[in-house]
Amino acid sequence: MELSCKSEYALLALLELASQYDKGEPLQIRQIAAQQNIPDRYLEQLLASLRRCGLVRSQRGAKGGYLLAREPWKITLLDVVTCIEGLDAGLSENDSTPKTLENEVIRDVWKEAQEASKSVLQKYTLKDVCELRNAKQQGDIMYYI
Repeated sequence: MELSCKSEYALLALLELASQYDKGEPLQIRQIAAQQNIPDRYLEQLLASLRRCGLVRSQRGAKGGYLLAREPWKITLLDVVTCIEGLDAGLSENDSTPKTLENEVIRDVWKEAQEASKSVLQKYTLKDVCELRNAKQQGDIMYYI
């Protein structure tokens, strides 16, 4: 199981939007990109995908940009990964693979691993990850006397 660059950038962008959620003001692509070190054009494509999935919404105009379409506690990491990677990323039914007992066992184990990862991703929301980040930031502060 691997976190793709695409999913990681999408999660970073959504975390940026989640941290600004209470202000109710949209963030522009260049603001998100600068804050999270994501290439502008790539971020534009990711946000378009996230918009089609109903995770973000866009607002036009001089003060336009992107906002979360739902509250941060209602968007799971599984929602994001599913949107970006597709429903069954990681396990393909390849007809050219020989149908052996060993092959079947490997596929069963792989399916179990997928279910476990889905369970973990379903457990965490954007709000949870923001809180984990904030707690980690507090732990990283050094006090000098």
